[in-house]
Amino acid sequence: MKYSFITQHKNTFPVRLMCQVLGVDRSCYYHYRRQMDTRPPDPEHEEMLEWVQRVDDASDHTYGSRRMKRALNCLGYPVSRNKARNLMRERHRKKFKVTTNSNHKQPVYDNLLQRQFDVPQPDQVYAADVTYVWTQEGWLYLAVVIDLCLRKVVGWSMSPRMKSQLVCDALKMAAWQRRPKAGLIHHSDRGSQYASKAFRKLLRINGFQGSMSRKGDCWDNAVVESFFGSLKQERVQWRNYQTRYEAQQDILQYISSWYNPYRLHSTLNYVSPNDYEKRLLETKHAA
Repeated sequence: MKYSFITQHKNTFPVRLMCQVLGVDRSCYYHYRRQMDTRPPDPEHEEMLEWVQRVDDASDHTYGSRRMKRALNCLGYPVSRNKARNLMRERHRKKFKVTTNSNHKQPVYDNLLQRQFDVPQPDQVYAADVTYVWTQEGWLYLAVVIDLCLRKVVGWSMSPRMKSQLVCDALKMAAWQRRPKAGLIHHSDRGSQYASKAFRKLLRINGFQGSMSRKGDCWDNAVVESFFGSLKQERVQWRNYQTRYEAQQDILQYISSWYNPYRLHSTLNYVSPNDYEKRLLETKHAA
């Protein structure tokens, strides 16, 4: 407990002074710090650091701890202002895993969506993104495709590597299951996977229009980020996955057996994505 207190406040008070007050030997403290540094990463903490970076970029580095706290709360992380302040400090000192690499020379698409998330009919606009889940075998990457009208996950793919094939497989699944017509808008961030030659070819073959968020603006793809927040708060944070396969099966069960058929969605007037789609079909047939 003493060491934990020192670790939490090491940027506020000198370690030497705190060790004297608490009666802790400095050599024991530094041994404790070395042990802490070798622990497996906390995936939720790493995600919050990434979000701090993305929100900081989106605000043009103008947000203080109060606004950062509100932004993280909106993204599903119930942190205090002090926690937000500590994350902002840590972000300046530490490198962390980033799923979006927009520093590439591949062509990017204009932002056709412009945050117009309310879409009247299914299979008109899809939104996509990638996140990661920690397992004892290492990181597992998850790509999803969401129909914005239904708020339904219509395609997904998981892999230990974050390559263009990951996002291509997710879109292929959506296209195979839903058979959307040409002209559909596919919206994503500017990550290199979505800007790759393979993915652009896939859009072209299906007659889909590419759309990408503005650089560094996490709010332009808020619907998918909201899904990732739900997945991790409701399922992933309660698990300790030993293998990537175990995580894959659990995430698959969450999407196909809970989220799509049963989870009540506030944007859909508290019905599930599947039930909302059934109501739309019934209304269409009755007209």
